[in-house]
Amino acid sequence: MTAAAQAGGGAATTNGPHQVIVTVDNLDPVTDPVAEVRNDHSWELGPFLNWGTGVGDRANYKFFWGGFQLAKILTPVVHAGILSGQFELGGEIMPLWQAYTPPPHLQAYTCETPTGQFYTCNLPFGGGTFYGVSIEPVIFRWNFLSKSRRIQPWFQGAGGVIYTTHKFPPNLMSNNNPANGPIIDGGTSIWNFTPQGGIGVHYFLKSKRSIDLGVNAMHISSASLGDRNPGVNASIQIQAGYTFWK
Repeated sequence: MTAAAQAGGGAATTNGPHQVIVTVDNLDPVTDPVAEVRNDHSWELGPFLNWGTGVGDRANYKFFWGGFQLAKILTPVVHAGILSGQFELGGEIMPLWQAYTPPPHLQAYTCETPTGQFYTCNLPFGGGTFYGVSIEPVIFRWNFLSKSRRIQPWFQGAGGVIYTTHKFPPNLMSNNNPANGPIIDGGTSIWNFTPQGGIGVHYFLKSKRSIDLGVNAMHISSASLGDRNPGVNASIQIQAGYTFWK
C-alpha cells in the first residue's frame, strides 16, 4: 500500500486495490526563526533606544540615546562546546546622545596661597545636560548556538567615539585671570571614546523579526585629549531595539 500527502481537499481516494492516495489541507511548515537567520548568515538592521546610569562617583550621571544598528553574521557555526556559535560584525550610529549631570555649582576644594598656606575655597564646577552624537564603527558579537526557536543569546565587545557640543564630562571651570581666583586649566574634551562589553538576547516574534535587549558596561574617556581626563570610569547601559533580518 502506498500513501501520498499533498495540499488539497482533505479527501481519501482509491486507485486500484492496493494503493490509497491521501490529501491533507494546510500543512504549514514548522518555522524556526533562530535557525533561519543562522543558516542564512543574515543581515540585521533596526532602531534602538538606550538608557544608562553612571556608577560609583558618577552615580548621579544619567544617559539617554537613540540610533540605528547594522550588522552581518559572517561565519558558519563554530563548534566549541558551550561556547559554540557564530561571529557577527556590526556598527551603530546615534544621532541622539544626551548625558544628564548635576547642574553647575560651587564645590569646596583645598587651595594654596602664593605664600604656601592652604585654605578652603569654593570653585565653580560645570554641569547640566550635554548633547552630542556618537558612532560605534566596530561591534564584535558572538551569537551562541541556541536550541530555542525564539531566543538567541549573545555577548559582545565594542568601541566608539562621542562628540558633544560642550566639553564632557563636566569639571572645574577654567580660569586664566588671577583676580577671579586660582589659575585653573579645567577643560576636558568634546571628543570621548567608549570601550565597552556586554550581553544580550534576540527574541524572535516571527520569521525575520526580533525584539532585542542588551546590557553593556561602558567606560567613557577622552584619552587625555583635553586639559583634564576625569572620564566616566564606569556606567551601565540598557538597550532595547527592534530588528529586521534580511
